[in-house]
Amino acid sequence: MIEVRNLTKIYDSKKVLNDITVDIKNGEIFTIMGPSGTGKSTFIKSVIKLIEPEAGSVIVDNRDILKARTEFEIQNIRKSFGYLFQEGALFDSLNVWENVTFGLKYLTDIPDEKYLEIAREKLKLVGLEDIECKKVNELSGGMKKRVALARAIAHNPKYILYDEPTTGLDPISSDIIINLIKEMAEKLGITSIVVTHDVKLALTISTRIGMLFNGRFIDINTPDAIKESSVKEVREFIETSFIESK
Repeated sequence: MIEVRNLTKIYDSKKVLNDITVDIKNGEIFTIMGPSGTGKSTFIKSVIKLIEPEAGSVIVDNRDILKARTEFEIQNIRKSFGYLFQEGALFDSLNVWENVTFGLKYLTDIPDEKYLEIAREKLKLVGLEDIECKKVNELSGGMKKRVALARAIAHNPKYILYDEPTTGLDPISSDIIINLIKEMAEKLGITSIVVTHDVKLALTISTRIGMLFNGRFIDINTPDAIKESSVKEVREFIETSFIESK
């Protein structure tokens, strides 16, 4: 379980995250929805201390990562997380299986000779086979995103953070990623935090959705309840998103 308490982050005198408190329950897909620039990515980067907040706590399985001071302490908590970056962040100089297993030497004690086997296993989980020796520049955008997801799960994390997982993808590739997020939660029991402005994704995959607006969650509820939200900004965001997608 992840317990966020009074999380505050300030950029240029603006509170991008304004005293946020929320619990992420084990096994759920918690989606943070909202327009660009509202602090969604800042939130998940704060959760694993890639960004240092001004105040608050992030308690991961009874350990507060924001109070961790040594690199060893921080990395020990980060081992529980996989992270799917918005742009995939693959290394062009490495082939596919080297990308997938890149973090294993830092996050695990698994011997090098197991890496190729692990890469093949994780690539199969995301629907990719027989591509482990390909170069990154040989892959489509959707395939790159799936390779990045395979890397995120390579060390068997308890939690995965998804930063705009469908951005830049065509509709077919987006649907594949949406289904994979659900499968990762169901098959592997992974707890997921998904950041997105994609309303379709949020309503399709989520256990709960939090609408982030002006640095605060203005509504947190199930997808069905969010669709019928009484909060004006939530209704307008959903309605506008559906109009733009037509």
